[in-house]
Amino acid sequence: MQGKMKELGELVHLFVSAFLFHFAAYMIIPATTDITMEALCPGQDACSLAIYLTGFQQAATGFGAIIVTPLVGNLSDKYGRKTLLMLPTTITVLPLAILAYNQTREFIYAYYAVKMVAGMFADGCMQCLSLAYVADRVCERRRASAFAMLLGVSTAGFVCGTLLARLLPVSSTFQVATVAAMATATYVRLFLEESNPCLARDDEEINKPLCSTSSSSSSDGESLPRLTVLRKRPSLSEMINLLTSSSTLSRAAVIAFFHSLGENGLHTALLYYLKARFHFSKDQFADLLLIIGIVGTFSQLTLMPFLAPKIDEEKLLTVGLLASCAHVFLYSIAWSYWVPYLAASFVMLSIFVNSCIRSIVSKKVGSTEQGMAQGCITGVSSFASVICPLIFTPLTAWFLSDNAPFNFKGFSIMCAGFATLTALVASVTILTGELTAYEGSTPADEEQNSGPILFSPRNRDDEIK
Repeated sequence: MQGKMKELGELVHLFVSAFLFHFAAYMIIPATTDITMEALCPGQDACSLAIYLTGFQQAATGFGAIIVTPLVGNLSDKYGRKTLLMLPTTITVLPLAILAYNQTREFIYAYYAVKMVAGMFADGCMQCLSLAYVADRVCERRRASAFAMLLGVSTAGFVCGTLLARLLPVSSTFQVATVAAMATATYVRLFLEESNPCLARDDEEINKPLCSTSSSSSSDGESLPRLTVLRKRPSLSEMINLLTSSSTLSRAAVIAFFHSLGENGLHTALLYYLKARFHFSKDQFADLLLIIGIVGTFSQLTLMPFLAPKIDEEKLLTVGLLASCAHVFLYSIAWSYWVPYLAASFVMLSIFVNSCIRSIVSKKVGSTEQGMAQGCITGVSSFASVICPLIFTPLTAWFLSDNAPFNFKGFSIMCAGFATLTALVASVTILTGELTAYEGSTPADEEQNSGPILFSPRNRDDEIK
């Protein structure tokens, strides 16, 4: 208990930074849809131009994040997490400042252009680096709970930002968000301690001494190469080699891809769908997002830390994906204005997914690989966010227009649900594989395979299967 409290105490400044970052980033979401449609299609409930503009920005950001996020995560393994965290926290200020100054048509276009570039460095990198920071500071058996707490604090920032947006006028919303983003960068610079991956602790000493360049012996007497901190940009083959070094990592990447595809598909269509279907405005969007945020915060800060030590992450992942499927499909067939609020309640369980994927991946790699591994998973998710607008943007615009082949405004959201369903099927294969491996293993096998999978780009012949 004392060790747990000490670890959490070391993460306080990271939690504050994550809260402020997401407070600023999510505060503008309810208002952005309204001001975009008002600037581009004034007086209309459906606007294809706004949908395509949002989709293009999302695709371009995701494409850049595929390249940037693994690189930034890898650099943090060498130069430290705090140094690289200054990048996303600083660059986030720029697009917010544009809308804080003006919200006319020209400034809307400028916002999306700058947001497209800033998002490449901010959206995935903040999460990737924060998770790697937690992995440096928390031992393996408590890592899932710590990840859940980090994401819970981030969701709390989302809740508070959305609540304040509900109370503020649109013009003030972007000004407050800009000040909060500047405060985030300042707080990280002044208060967050540097985290050196070479000093990462583990109570079982599984990962020690990963920063040594010498070899260590495995349980069968063979010498295993230790990973030194990479000193160059990771190549595509090295990232693929890391993700394929274990069947569990490969399946986790598949789940991350399809879950991200489904989630991004939902987010691409949802607000425009609700505006066209039930005439939602900024206040109704804020109410819905508040329900999602409050339920998600409660789940991440209380339910997940309670369940994680008692239930395997693989089982929690399957439960979360099952709830996520119900969450998305219920949105797609909403028959009344209150149904989206009911669908939002499924976030209580669906929010488990991200924490479980990240914990599973974290346990399969060593301390000096955390940044690169988390960056690779984020890159996979970013690849899904590139593909998503190409599929769901035209689909959403088509079925919300007067030229739809049949009257089903939620069709694109239902398609996103099928992507999530694919992730659920993949998660069952992970669960089945873990149970099969456990039932067929001997005590010696369990001892030999208990440590993390070590990846050495210098010697692929010694890759651990």
